Amino acid sequence: MNRRDLIQTLGFGAALGALRVSGAESGATAERYARATKGLPPLKITKVRAILTAPAGIRLGVVKVETSEPGLYGLGCATFNQRPLTVATAVNEYLDPFARGRDVDNIEDLWQNAYTSSYWRNGPVLNNALCGLDQALWDLKGKRANMPVYQLLGGKCRFAVDCYTHCGGNDLKGIEESVKRAMERGFRHIRIQRGGYGSPQLSKKADWKEAGFGLPSDSNMAVRPYVKGTVEMFEHVRNTCGDDVELLHDIHERIPPIEAINLCKQLEKYRPYFIEDPFSPEDIGYFKQLRQQTCVPIAMGELFNSPHEWVGLITDRLIDFIRVHISQVGGLTVARKMAALGEWFNVRSAWHGPGDVSPVGHAANAHLDLAIWNFGIQEAATIPDRTREVFPGCPTVEKGYMYINEAPGFGVDLNEELAARYPLPKHPGYWEPVRRPDGTAVRP
Repeated sequence: MNRRDLIQTLGFGAALGALRVSGAESGATAERYARATKGLPPLKITKVRAILTAPAGIRLGVVKVETSEPGLYGLGCATFNQRPLTVATAVNEYLDPFARGRDVDNIEDLWQNAYTSSYWRNGPVLNNALCGLDQALWDLKGKRANMPVYQLLGGKCRFAVDCYTHCGGNDLKGIEESVKRAMERGFRHIRIQRGGYGSPQLSKKADWKEAGFGLPSDSNMAVRPYVKGTVEMFEHVRNTCGDDVELLHDIHERIPPIEAINLCKQLEKYRPYFIEDPFSPEDIGYFKQLRQQTCVPIAMGELFNSPHEWVGLITDRLIDFIRVHISQVGGLTVARKMAALGEWFNVRSAWHGPGDVSPVGHAANAHLDLAIWNFGIQEAATIPDRTREVFPGCPTVEKGYMYINEAPGFGVDLNEELAARYPLPKHPGYWEPVRRPDGTAVRP
């Protein structure tokens, strides 16, 4: 109703009173909002852009959010090693115009609207772009509050972040020696692999190569040699390295679900800390059958993008560790909600943290690890010296624990001049095909 209609309906005096009340209420609302936000001066987003660099050969993606305060910016991880250019396009062409002019402090509101801004959502490209924006906003909020991000999440639940490292080799003796060296460096949790994922060196016969099927560069993997070799590996490491070390292993979704169940049952007597990713996302219906067959702890989630993939596994208590790649699910805002859900179903965190996570992403993982009660374990990647030069303030690992630097935000910066010296490799970065002996593609 406009002013004229109001006057005709109520009469001039009553209408004037109503307008005064309406104006007073509007002014009071604005005043209350101003009081609620006066602790931090207004700050707007002026630019959102992707920065790609590969100082150690791995394609790293970071989002930089610039603000109306000169020199104040936030950084977030948007690393999708296999499709970095598509993520950069999503950031520069779509998220940048969407986010410009918006308030940097309203992270949840911005996340929700950015999430639905493409209408269709979830998927590695859009989620990585969204994570870059989201983490950059958390980094900014920490800098504005002059606090590390973990303080904004409730403070520390532990003094440092317990980590696991990777040990492997092509033969049992080599794996044993690698594990012993890691134990000497202070690691209490060690993931063991026999060769590459699926132990391709144990699969001798590749009939598809003789038939001229596929490309010579494709890998070969047979199920039975891998299963047998993995059991032998656990037996050998337990016998030679003792019971004091926690052992982990990644199936990497490489074998049929029923074979993964069979392998977990055989490994039970070696007391693994967890077995990772036994099934592909398309086969998560097998988790009920797995739970009925074995008590081996299970970690799952590296390939997850959508809440539909993890919510049921948590609430039905079908996994023990949620192991998503935080940039692939949309950022810190999503991961902290995931952790909060997991707390009430005794599901712990084990965020994916390999080399193809930027130092900003590793720091974000660590801040969340410090703040959540149901933290489990954190994958620790070795950050090369050249990468540390490009990203000052990287987390450090000492005696199996990861430490952050306690600076405001995530504590990691980016030297753009140095980053520009390390462009992405020419190779497009796709995942190399793996085949069964008859040439059938193995789906991770």
